[in-house]
Amino acid sequence: MSAVTTPPPTSPAPPVDVVLPCLDEAEALPWVLERIPAGWRALVVDNGSTDGSADIARALGATVVHEPRRGFGAACHAGLLAARADIVCFCDCDASLDPALLEPFVERIRSGETDLVLGRRRPVRRGVWPAHARTGNLVLARMLRRRTGLRLHDLGPLRAARREALLALGLTDRRSGYPLEMVVRAADAGWRISERDVPYLPRSGASKVTGTWRGTWQAVRDMSRVLAQPVTGEAVR
Repeated sequence: MSAVTTPPPTSPAPPVDVVLPCLDEAEALPWVLERIPAGWRALVVDNGSTDGSADIARALGATVVHEPRRGFGAACHAGLLAARADIVCFCDCDASLDPALLEPFVERIRSGETDLVLGRRRPVRRGVWPAHARTGNLVLARMLRRRTGLRLHDLGPLRAARREALLALGLTDRRSGYPLEMVVRAADAGWRISERDVPYLPRSGASKVTGTWRGTWQAVRDMSRVLAQPVTGEAVR
């Protein structure tokens, strides 16, 4: 079971919670956390780090959530369950994406313009996004288009939506398929889903998923299983 460290229940909910799945990201954490917009709450979900990431995050003012079950989806969902804000954002914790760029995402949700905003990664230079990872992402985007009709280009981790609506989707994947399952179930529920270009920066440290062919292949397999699931019923928007 996840052990969650949160402020007292009587404290007011933050305007936005930012879920940051974290596995050995001590080097990147200071930069990532200083880029969280003022007034928002950073939820660093420690997924078994051994480099002191949790202590660093706590010292820098973040709320730390401990999720012992390994898996990107497990970490993301633990953060979602710990969130209290009306709007929840997700961002990688490796400094490849700037959480400050989430502000226009949130504004689009607040205005009612869209229900889920995804960041379309645009590499700042060659080599930032390994060829095998980029190819895997392209293949999955095409499979998603066939499954849902959505003309999306990226299934990246930078995203924003309303917390209660996300919880109502009933997401079950706890591995690499979690981001895709969120999009698939949202599409099945009739959500309005949009993309926004964001710069993709050189990550800090080695990737735990797409840094190798093996990791990429495992992620593609996880996501392919998600796409094979039957169409779900309508959920809350």
